[in-house]
Parts: sequence; structure tokens; C-alpha cells
Amino acid sequence: MSNLNETSKSAALYERAKKVMPGGCSRNTILRSPHPIYADFAKGCYVTDIEGVKRIDFANNVASLIHGHAHPKIIEKVNQQMAKGSAFSIGTEVEINYAEHICSRNTGFEQMRFVNSGTEAVMSALKAARAFSGREKIVKVEGAYHGLYDYAEVSQSSNPSNWGQKNRPISNPVSFSTPQGALDDVIIIPFNDEETAITIMNEYASEIACVLIDLLPHRIGVIPATDSFVKAIRKWTSDNNALMICDEVISFRTNYGGAQENYGINADLTTMGKMLGGGFPVGALAGRADVMEVMNPLSDRYLFPHYGTFSANPITMSAGLMAMEMFDRQAVEDINKLGDYARKVISEAIKSADIAACVTGIGSMFRIHLKEKAPTHIVMLI
Repeated sequence: MSNLNETSKSAALYERAKKVMPGGCSRNTILRSPHPIYADFAKGCYVTDIEGVKRIDFANNVASLIHGHAHPKIIEKVNQQMAKGSAFSIGTEVEINYAEHICSRNTGFEQMRFVNSGTEAVMSALKAARAFSGREKIVKVEGAYHGLYDYAEVSQSSNPSNWGQKNRPISNPVSFSTPQGALDDVIIIPFNDEETAITIMNEYASEIACVLIDLLPHRIGVIPATDSFVKAIRKWTSDNNALMICDEVISFRTNYGGAQENYGINADLTTMGKMLGGGFPVGALAGRADVMEVMNPLSDRYLFPHYGTFSANPITMSAGLMAMEMFDRQAVEDINKLGDYARKVISEAIKSADIAACVTGIGSMFRIHLKEKAPTHIVMLI
């Protein structure tokens, strides 16, 4: 194993990093005690750090590398495009090719746009929903993570000291000095409790632009949304002229057309990211053509100007299209079988060890809980 004391290469790097970046990093997820691990190179499912230690990578950059590291077909496509140029102020054919492919995977994806991250995709979807509906309020599930946007992050870190009553969750800020107006415009509902959720939403029915849900929220335990909860949200939004937005930035990997296929529903808007970039920064939003039309400057309903310097850059488009073409129905089925196997053997190991633990998840995603029975109406993991 590597030498993780203060004389290691990683320790020396971290001392340099702390002088030029808050906390010594640009993303808090790399931080660990006594210092981060720094990658040297990776191939497939293995990462070798600068100390020479080779590890199995269970994270794959937060689930963004569905084919592992440095896949040769993706490298080939990126190298071909790099020789032609990495970004332009004019369009590229590969953007259209990729958009056609993504739209072909789900009947609810009538039109789409690419952006640069999952956070940006959610932000764009919320703004599109407001523009389309002419309403301001957003509904989201307590504890769910949807990125860095003020309205999307409300109550993602709620805890017993501030989350209020189950039938009346409180909109809590994550960042200091979040505008009160943002908190007022985000309505919090409990997860997998359709009766309480609908009671809360009914109070604001004429003001709600959209309901934002993650069908397999990782921050609240990789616990699948129940069929009754999802169907109730879908019906309520349809009945009340609000939009249903599914955040599938991570969960899209669980089925060929996304986790929505597991429930037999189509959201009005869907946000995606992570694996869609083939290892490069990416985000996307797709959905009903009439809703997406609010971003069309040639439309009579041009209500949401939408830009992005690196949106749909040909490097990401080339890598992402190759990655998703390889992630065909058979590949989805194969990796989901591996997920089933992992949950099975982990459960068997827990039983053999006779400890209070369980495993949750669907498809190729899972999480271990240090409790005997998995929670279903969870608010936030502490």
C-alpha cells in the first residue's frame, strides 16, 4: 500500500493545492483524511494513483464512466475530433447525430438540448417549466440532490434539527444567505408518501410550475421511488397543468430509455448528464416539444433564452455518442444483471456475518445501509 504519511507525493501535492484553492480542491468530493488521493492513470475498472497503488474503481467518477476508464473506442473518436477542432462558434453534425440517438431511446423525448453538467440541465429544466407554465413555485423531495442551483438544492441537507414535521417539511437553505424568495418558491414534499405530498401540493396547485423528482435518489439512499408515488405525481401534474420533471442525471443508466421505463411513464421534461458525456462534461434536457419550444428563438413562444459556450462541443458529443451507442439494450441488460448479482452476494455476506445491514438499489446501482431493514419513506441519511 502507499505511504499516506506527510512525506508522500499526495501529501506534498495537497500542501500546494491548499495555497491556491479553497480546501485544496475544486470539488469537495475528493477530500479525505489526511489528504486526497491523486490519480496517475486509469484503464477499465482500475485506477493507479501517483504513489503507484492500483485500486478497483467502484465510483467511476460518480457514475459517469459507464464503460470504465480510457475505453479505446471512445479514445479513437475523441482523437479523430481533436484533430479537426475541439469547439466552434458554429454547429456540428455530431450534435445532431447524438440528439437523434438520445431522442430515439425514449418516446417522451420529442426534442432535446445539450448543456455542460447535470446542475445546468436541472437549472435549464426548471427555468423552462416556469417559462412554459407562467408559474413560479417548484416542488421537490426532501433530501434529494439536484445540483448547485439555489432552487434545486433547497432542503437537500435537512436534518432532524430543522426539517420540521413529516406532514409539513421546511424549506431549508444549503448555502449561507440563500435568498428567502428562493426558499419561499420551493415546496418540499416527503419521499414515497403520495398522500402527504398531494395534500401539500394541493395548497399551492395554481402556483406550481413543476414537480422535480429523482426516481432513484442517491443522496437519500439509492431507494427506488414506489410505483404508487410516481404514478400519483404523474397524475397530479397532469390534472393541475404542472410539469413533471424527472432528474435522470444518474438513474438514466438503469434502463435503455431511463428509469422512467421502470414505471411506464413519460415525464414532461427529463434531465440527464454523467455517462452521456463519455467521460467529458455534459448535461442534457429532453421532453415534450411544446415545452422545449420556449427555448426556440424562431418560435412565437420564445420565453427562455438559452445559451452555453461549450454546450454540444464536438469532443463531448463524439465521446458521448460512442459511449451511448455501446450502451445498447444488451449492454443495459448485462450490467443490470451484474447489479442484481452484486446485491445478492452482498446480502448473503451480510446474512453470514449476522450484522444489522441491508442493500438497496435497482439496475446497476446499489447502496449498503447499516440497518436491518431498508427505509422506504426516508427523508435524509444522517
